[in-house]
Amino acid sequence: MMKPIAHRPSPPLARQIWSLKKDENAAAKKKPKTSAALIRVQKGQPRPLHTIRTPTARSPPGRRINARRALGGAEAGFGTDLTELDLPSTMKTHFPNPEDLLNFELTITPDEGMYKGGSFKFTFAINNNYPHEPPKVKCIPKVYHPNLDLDGNVCLNILREDWKPVLNLNAVMVGLQYLFLEPNADDPLNKDAANDLRANRDRFIQNVAKSMRGGMVGSEVFDDVRVH
Repeated sequence: MMKPIAHRPSPPLARQIWSLKKDENAAAKKKPKTSAALIRVQKGQPRPLHTIRTPTARSPPGRRINARRALGGAEAGFGTDLTELDLPSTMKTHFPNPEDLLNFELTITPDEGMYKGGSFKFTFAINNNYPHEPPKVKCIPKVYHPNLDLDGNVCLNILREDWKPVLNLNAVMVGLQYLFLEPNADDPLNKDAANDLRANRDRFIQNVAKSMRGGMVGSEVFDDVRVH
């Protein structure tokens, strides 16, 4: 008569692998939530990853560069990996220096609203205190907009007092796009544009169209930002 085979305890390595799988499964169930306001303009969910796509001459489209490795000495100051940007077709990023992920450009081309048909380039500079401090963002072209001054400074609450370390680059970019959909006259940097918007919205829209062609509004000549 055969003796029943006794079950031997799992070796330490097997137990370790099983423990890791349990941790991975638990982590996979936790997904970040996106507010309704962000969903309205983002048209997609950001996917937190440890990589970022940077299509460049030295980095073919779709290739993923490990953010920790690329950041080098700035890694400790970042405190966390860059998330992979998951943007709609109206927003595109460009990294002039593929070795420097701390400085890059974002171009927004609104497909609706009064700024439709324009192309607006912003520069992003991320310092070593990120994410405890927001990125520094500036608008390159001179734009007639209540929330952009003539020097390219941006009035966006999450770039100032409402910034929190849990926010990411996607949130900032979505916020910038929202400014072109709903200019805010109540918190302006360009007070003349804000006054125009409050006094006569139709006239303001006419001024926007004129300024986007490189025309003059008031005493200021603005850049031609039309998509050609």
